[in-house]
Amino acid sequence: MSKKYVAELLGTMFLVLMGCGSAVLAGSYVGYLGISFAFGLTVLIMVYAIGPVSGCHINPAVTTAMLINGKINKKDAAFYMIYQIAGAAIGAFILFMLVSKFFTAPVVSLGQNAFTNTGVAFVAETVFTALFIFVILGSTSSAANVKFAGLSIGLALVLIHIVSIPITGTSVNPARSIGPALFTGTKALSHLWLFIAAPIAGAFLGSLLWKFVAPNDKPAA
Repeated sequence: MSKKYVAELLGTMFLVLMGCGSAVLAGSYVGYLGISFAFGLTVLIMVYAIGPVSGCHINPAVTTAMLINGKINKKDAAFYMIYQIAGAAIGAFILFMLVSKFFTAPVVSLGQNAFTNTGVAFVAETVFTALFIFVILGSTSSAANVKFAGLSIGLALVLIHIVSIPITGTSVNPARSIGPALFTGTKALSHLWLFIAAPIAGAFLGSLLWKFVAPNDKPAA
């Protein structure tokens, strides 16, 4: 296995465990703001931890945007997504074990995403993913000071969560949604299509916005 694929698996596992874990285990203490920072800080940490290895996508929508912008090849993009989903599933399983106290208690929530209004949820997930992708592409562009990319990307995710948690629980990341849904029953699985389709649509929209603003950004070597 390529080290960069394993890095993506570990990074996505950590994101689901810390982000969703904060919602399930500490949500009553830290509230929406604390949950928002848990997701954002995890991404910030992972950018510096595995960024030098894999670029720290830990999100199929980010990998899609990097593929669109010529910063990753098709083979790596496919394997990144496979390992991201696997990592999310592992993170959700660890959280499941903790919440269920090793299968001795019922599990109602693992921080899975859901929606009540399909149109509102789809627009929110698409737009917020597009903005997230726009920040990532700008922060990692050839003209940017990439030493600070982790800060801008992580804090952007904090802001996105603050606004969108009440709408969908915030996905902007298909892997983050797939992991918890696998262990929380049919309702979460029935909503999963939106949390795959909308972030991928957002990846295309964010890439288009970035190309409009900075059409001369150079692809990675």
